[in-house]
Amino acid sequence: MNAELDALKGALDRQREHVLGILEGLSEEDLRRPMLPSGWSCLALLRHLTLDVERFWFPGVIAGEPDVAGQLTAGAEAHWYVPEGMSADEVFADYRATIARADAVLAAAAPEQKPAAWPMEIWPTWHLPDVRHILIHVLTEVACHSGHLDAVRELIDDTTWLGGNPYAG
Repeated sequence: MNAELDALKGALDRQREHVLGILEGLSEEDLRRPMLPSGWSCLALLRHLTLDVERFWFPGVIAGEPDVAGQLTAGAEAHWYVPEGMSADEVFADYRATIARADAVLAAAAPEQKPAAWPMEIWPTWHLPDVRHILIHVLTEVACHSGHLDAVRELIDDTTWLGGNPYAG
């Protein structure tokens, strides 16, 4: 990689650590409990980050791997749910393995490299032109979702990413 991608990937890695860190210590029950009216749970959000973010954008769009290039068109709303019988440990392991796969794609990429695949059926008029823009998009999405997890974790047990009450004097 080059310095630009190293800097962006470093920021993404910190957000990935944030996602895992804010979920650390939650019980399987708390991980699966729907926390918002939409019905998503912490574990479902982790599944979304695995399938629709890490796997879709890096191996799917950047590398054009056929096993993932069309996944978003195949019922992406299902990616916000954890399959019956899939344990929390399996969801976390899949997230970590998918990050490793994404990192391998990034290690071989250049900032100006064009995506190998683009889901025109989903976004016929919107397009990210290169790896640089895709990485910025993914970083933004992961950071946004780590914030969602922060809020939900605080609702569950008052735990914050920073530790303690950020408003205490």
